[in-house]
Amino acid sequence: MIPTPEQDEDFPWWLVFAGLIGAFFLYRIVVDDLYWQVLGTLSKGIGITVMVTLVGFVSACVIGLGLAVASLSRFVVLRQLARFYIEIIRGVPIIVLLLYVAFVVAPAMVAGWNWLAEGLGLDPIRTRDFPLLWRAVLALTIGYSAFIAEVFRAGLQAVDQGQIEAAQALGLNGWQRFRLIRWPQAFRMILPPLGNDFVAMVKDSSLVSVLGVADITQLGKVTAAGNFRYFETYNVVALIYLMMTVTLSLALRRLERHLREKGHDG
Repeated sequence: MIPTPEQDEDFPWWLVFAGLIGAFFLYRIVVDDLYWQVLGTLSKGIGITVMVTLVGFVSACVIGLGLAVASLSRFVVLRQLARFYIEIIRGVPIIVLLLYVAFVVAPAMVAGWNWLAEGLGLDPIRTRDFPLLWRAVLALTIGYSAFIAEVFRAGLQAVDQGQIEAAQALGLNGWQRFRLIRWPQAFRMILPPLGNDFVAMVKDSSLVSVLGVADITQLGKVTAAGNFRYFETYNVVALIYLMMTVTLSLALRRLERHLREKGHDG
């Protein structure tokens, strides 16, 4: 009898070791005033990190789903436009895209808005009125939408075409086939890589610090530059990110297992 993945899964010793390391640093934070002060400063950036990640990821999923559907369209123009966007964006490093959007795309968007505003009799805006925080969110959205589009495309293509044809024969229109047949099945296959992209965005959100956005990493750099205690400061920075990413990974794994068991019961 071949063991199932649940039966064959090793005891999570890695989680025990990680928990012990985390407990040690939490203990140091409690008993060491310097660690406690650093944590108090860095905690102000957690909200920015969470906001950048959530807004960027949700926006990237919406755009990515649209790109995936376009790349599977029967219209060659839509397919080629989607492929052009996906391949170009995937070929640019996230940090380069971040700088390009912040200092090239954002000013161009402001100039375009001012051109429209002049014709409509509206007040113009200045480039500085486009906050660096939202430029960073826009860059992460654009960058991750290309990767997420490929995840969606692979999941949608994995659904048995015979079921789609059967639904079409029953008189379901395109939207009904997508909503009732293709998407529910694709979602279970999409969830693991989509979860990986979410965790990756939590980590990549630290790149917004190059724009001076006051996230965890930026506050860590400022704190370390002020107290010259790099070891303690970056220990706390790493601990915060590890707690966020490990917790998310475990939660996503649990959700994936729940959906798999639910699918087996169905």
